[in-house]
Amino acid sequence: MTLLSSHQSPSCHLFKSCLTFLFLALFQFPTAFSALIMSLRNHHSHPQHRRPMFQTNQSTCALFTGTWVRDDSYPLYQYSNCPIIDAEFNCQMYGRPDSDYLKYRWQPLNCQLPRFDGLVFLSKMRGKNVMFVGDSLGRNQWESLICMISAAAPQTQTQMSRGDPFSTFKFLEYDLSISYYRAPYLVDIDVVQGRRILKLEDIAGNGNAWRMADVLLFNTGHWWSHKGSLQGWDLIESGGTHYQDMDRLVALERGLRTWANWIDTNVDRTRIRVFFQSISPTHYDPSEWSAGATVMTTKNCYGETAPMTGTTYPGIYPDQMRVVDEVISEMHVPIYLLDITMLSELRKDGHPSIYSGDLNPAQRANPDRSADCSHWCLPGLPDTWNELFYTVLFY
Repeated sequence: MTLLSSHQSPSCHLFKSCLTFLFLALFQFPTAFSALIMSLRNHHSHPQHRRPMFQTNQSTCALFTGTWVRDDSYPLYQYSNCPIIDAEFNCQMYGRPDSDYLKYRWQPLNCQLPRFDGLVFLSKMRGKNVMFVGDSLGRNQWESLICMISAAAPQTQTQMSRGDPFSTFKFLEYDLSISYYRAPYLVDIDVVQGRRILKLEDIAGNGNAWRMADVLLFNTGHWWSHKGSLQGWDLIESGGTHYQDMDRLVALERGLRTWANWIDTNVDRTRIRVFFQSISPTHYDPSEWSAGATVMTTKNCYGETAPMTGTTYPGIYPDQMRVVDEVISEMHVPIYLLDITMLSELRKDGHPSIYSGDLNPAQRANPDRSADCSHWCLPGLPDTWNELFYTVLFY
């Protein structure tokens, strides 16, 4: 396996030891580790230089290191043919004037992604239940996958059921369910005397709903840093004690370890495949991608119409990813990390901005305060996430 980039550092001896362990494990257990993370944990002070390598079923390829290239055969579907897209993601319907952002394909540095084929997905996943679990970025990706499959089989009979926290879309002829379970923290939230308690060591309530799945794709991240009116809890419970607040990365780590323990205890690795989607970036600070910009002159992704060139993003790699990497590396059940963070950071052009059906005219007239630079347009970037998901599932 060829390693991409590496600085000499005091931690080099630890790095080499980790590689030796991984190669021995792969030699002894090639099948069990075929979908295991082959990610180099960052021991340097500059997390944006992180370059993971991943083992797919048939080849070694740095799936998540590459560039965005123009491809006029995209998008893979039209918004007008996929009525399940939520208003907040439906940028073309709500007036986005440009469309070049739809014409880009992800190109890994040392391999070619297979073209997504919805009929292949339906055939290979017949009788299965694929479940996305997490926050609204998971819903973003869930809707994308439904649209991508539906475009290949527009005549097949389907059934849609929406609810909170559980929604599902069924392709009846194939007995395939594509589901979404809303759990922005993964761990449970209980309401006690009108107060929302985030329970960092309790996941049984949510976890019971995941047992039916054959493929699980988890995500979490954004909600752990929300404060004020966006905060999703009133108190945090950990170790039998209630806290008004705590270090958010500490809270994330405790919650993820509870999730990891549930996976290790409850997942049958012979039947269920588990994926974790890395942190989806936001683009609220243009100084991260434009040397001449300041937060005073332009405040977010509004007006961005093209991705960044190159393979790296100059902004800081999310601290939350270091927590994710550490927790996953210590798990017993193999988890495949879909490391979409860097490739998504390059897509400052892919957000709804003011072209969201959730905004009223007054809000659209004030992009400095109202632009959504967190979610993603559909069609758009989540389609690439699903192309990568498809590649890892079947190749």
